[in-house]
Amino acid sequence: MNVYAPILVLGALGAAFAVFSVVMASIVGPKRYNRAKLEAYECGIEPTPQAAGGGRFPIKYYLTAMLFIVFDIEIVFLYPWAVTFDVLGLFGLVEMLLFVLTVFVAYAYVWRRGGLEWD
Repeated sequence: MNVYAPILVLGALGAAFAVFSVVMASIVGPKRYNRAKLEAYECGIEPTPQAAGGGRFPIKYYLTAMLFIVFDIEIVFLYPWAVTFDVLGLFGLVEMLLFVLTVFVAYAYVWRRGGLEWD
């Protein structure tokens, strides 16, 4: 249990700071609400009413999110490989090259199809 004590103390300090910040902001913060502050913020654009079903989003948003997830997962696999590179040897190098090649083929496909164009 002594090994986990610093981690528990750090977690308790983080939680205490978060609770303290939220409580103090509600106590000390200004309470002057007006119509503009209560409206949704849309990057300076006037909010428009949405359809009953929530409206449709362009597919580019979803494609961008999927690309982010793919490359984020690539980093998740590359980090442990880099840490244990010496232990894995040539087998690990060949496997990671195949993995990176597969991801780059997907990247080239998306690039050629115009998935990275943000028009």
